[in-house]
Amino acid sequence: MSRLRRIVDFGQQVWLDNLSRRLLESGRLERWLEEDAIAGVTSNPTIFHKAIAEDPLYQDDLARLRDQEPDPERRFEALVLPDIRAACDLLRPRYEATGGDQGYVSFEVSPHLAQDAAGTLAAAERLWAAIDRPNAMIKIPATRACLPAIRDAIAAGLNVNVTLMFSPRHLDDVFTAYRDGLAARHAAGQPVDHIHAVASFFLSRVDTLIDGQLPESAAHLRGRIAVASAKTAYARWREVFGDEAFATLRAAGARPQSCLWASTGTKNPAYSDVLYVEELIGPDTVNTVPDATLAAFADHGEAAETLTAGLDEARERLAELKALGIDLDDVGERLQREGLAAFERAFDELLRLVD
Repeated sequence: MSRLRRIVDFGQQVWLDNLSRRLLESGRLERWLEEDAIAGVTSNPTIFHKAIAEDPLYQDDLARLRDQEPDPERRFEALVLPDIRAACDLLRPRYEATGGDQGYVSFEVSPHLAQDAAGTLAAAERLWAAIDRPNAMIKIPATRACLPAIRDAIAAGLNVNVTLMFSPRHLDDVFTAYRDGLAARHAAGQPVDHIHAVASFFLSRVDTLIDGQLPESAAHLRGRIAVASAKTAYARWREVFGDEAFATLRAAGARPQSCLWASTGTKNPAYSDVLYVEELIGPDTVNTVPDATLAAFADHGEAAETLTAGLDEARERLAELKALGIDLDDVGERLQREGLAAFERAFDELLRLVD
């Protein structure tokens, strides 16, 4: 049995953090779905920049669109949304077989809208309509400004992948927005049983930043904080979606918003290349992995239910960090700002490429 497929035994989905026309037309994505139980796909501007720059399959369509579509952003969407639809169609049987629990494909709104709730919601609704697939997910950043857009997108019946989450504050804000959106939709007499959302909690960047702030006396915390934070986030998830406040929505068919572990490619070569997969396997969660991490786990990863193990130790590590004067919420705000700036640069480079 595939090592990746063993993760499924513990109730976790593995999604691929990559998409390109070559991946679709070569049959490689389909083989991963069949052989390794890959249950979803995510995309972002960096992924599509690499695909368009390197994949000759885009060039004829791009030349045609340069004549037909004057706006670079709309040109980019016209170029890649067929790939999003094709991936959705490829994953549609899994979506239907699991009653909508699996089989999603994510596409991101422009990062330049991250401080514009109305603009983000309008873009999310436009992209949702353009993709026109029930197993699409629209990625919206977890900025404070976009929390109303997340809530309203859920209330409008969209599937949402909330991205750029780094801290306990981000987690609570996003869980609240999701629940409020479901509650508003339910109160309006609209169905909630088809809506699915994930909360993408970024990991490796947390360790990269915090490792550089730790004194030598706290060297034992290096490479340990992201996993500890994720374990406590999952414990918080169980509290938020297991309480009586969610019971009414659950009875109406609503699903809890799933925790998704993102940024799982190990950046520090001193750490295991499957650190953010092996340490965070548990039920009702998603791990989205780039190709290299996928290959590494397929080669030597070990699957076991690790997410719920060592929770007390995780909390002790976070308490040590706080005693050192390092606040995870402050770290999260910095990383979110830096992540947004990186996404904006990637998006601008992408638009220059298609222009």
